[in-house]
Amino acid sequence: MYLWIKAFHIIAVVTWFAGLFYLPRLFVYHAQSEDNVSNERFKTMERKLYRGIMLPSMVVAIALGIWLLILVPAWLTQGWMHAKLSLVVALLVYHFTCARMLKGFAADRNTRSHVFYRWFNEAPVLVLVAVVILVVVKPF
Repeated sequence: MYLWIKAFHIIAVVTWFAGLFYLPRLFVYHAQSEDNVSNERFKTMERKLYRGIMLPSMVVAIALGIWLLILVPAWLTQGWMHAKLSLVVALLVYHFTCARMLKGFAADRNTRSHVFYRWFNEAPVLVLVAVVILVVVKPF
């Protein structure tokens, strides 16, 4: 059972990260759009990505992660897990920051440039690299 939960946790995390990589990229293009048709298209794409992929995969990833911690509570005594959970909290903040930005775009209230969103888009990459190293290498 443990391996099935772990496999589906990894699938949910991969799906969640796909959304976390793509939504800010849509923000880059949306911030550059100048016509109403493009603006409305990006609003639809962003909403569907967030509600249909990102939010459900986040919920599943977190739920399965908690289930894994219940099955292997010894992980909670290890430093690598503390660091990983801290990064998960940071990722949740990033996720909900994306939601706030999405609402701003939906209400035509975006004030940031495409350059800001290009930089913003890099944060989950750093988190992904750190989490994979922590989980695989378990450096402490």
